[in-house]
Amino acid sequence: MKTNDTKPRQVFIVLSASALPYAEKGIESLTKHVMEPISLTLLTDDESDKVKIIDALTKLSLDTRHTWQVYSQADADLRAETQFKPYPNLSRFRMGHPCWRKITDPLLFAEAGSEIIVLDPDLYFPNFFKFEPTPVTGIYLMWQPPSCLLPHETVMRAYNSGIPLAHHVDIGVAQLRNNLDMAWLDQLIKTLGGADIPRVMHVEAIVWAALAMKVGGGYYDPSHWYCWQYRQWKRLLLKLGVSGTRMLAMENIKSVKCFHASGIAKWWVKSACERNLFPAPKEVSNALSIRSFIDMPLAIYEHDQRIKNLARKLGYYAIMKK
Repeated sequence: MKTNDTKPRQVFIVLSASALPYAEKGIESLTKHVMEPISLTLLTDDESDKVKIIDALTKLSLDTRHTWQVYSQADADLRAETQFKPYPNLSRFRMGHPCWRKITDPLLFAEAGSEIIVLDPDLYFPNFFKFEPTPVTGIYLMWQPPSCLLPHETVMRAYNSGIPLAHHVDIGVAQLRNNLDMAWLDQLIKTLGGADIPRVMHVEAIVWAALAMKVGGGYYDPSHWYCWQYRQWKRLLLKLGVSGTRMLAMENIKSVKCFHASGIAKWWVKSACERNLFPAPKEVSNALSIRSFIDMPLAIYEHDQRIKNLARKLGYYAIMKK
């Protein structure tokens, strides 16, 4: 495995102690397989979570090429009192759903202009890899159909206010520099509802989608940054008794840098790791082209909503729920 002596890449994960059973596997794969030194910052909830995460990472004996640190929400709150003082909507927003802190809190810990790589805790890195070069401007996000923009009323606030949204943004990885127009971001939160935004995880995707269309950038190539999709045939196989680990074996992750094991799949990855079912890692260090963001106009969004509403009325979601 090749390594280099470049400045450590700045990686952030918002992580609660309750996610440790599967997140440990992802963090271990990240630190074992990344070919560059990283500075890993874990942002968690209360001091109890902080102690549990420090204990878990200490036991993992992570590669000494890397450094890591854990901060509680109280630690972040102290920084936010000063740094977000001019931005009251952002200050309130970060106190909403815990997932929303993936947008706000890395900004509190990264130096101005420095890179920020935000990772979900349900990511797995099966091969030796390098992160893509961080853009000077703009943002990189993962690509994952179908669209996960919801709740509906918050999405419509964006459209009714003339805010363009990108299509198929996945919230597993975000890569950018700490040079955002904070006043614009604060105004965006106000436009989406401010303190009245529903406390729903997926609001995060709306903010990323709006930010993508504002600052540019693009999607990672999905052949390297691959998102698991809970398609109908997979739900059917589960109903028929096919195990999750067997389902994972059908996924082509032999040449990916990152596998976003969202939803139920994160528990299958945990099981597969414990049973040593993944193939031996190989080097996947080349950078593929970034794909331009695709606008999601209101007409396309409404078309998707009609299909979802019809499926709901026909009882599809009740039948296939797993």
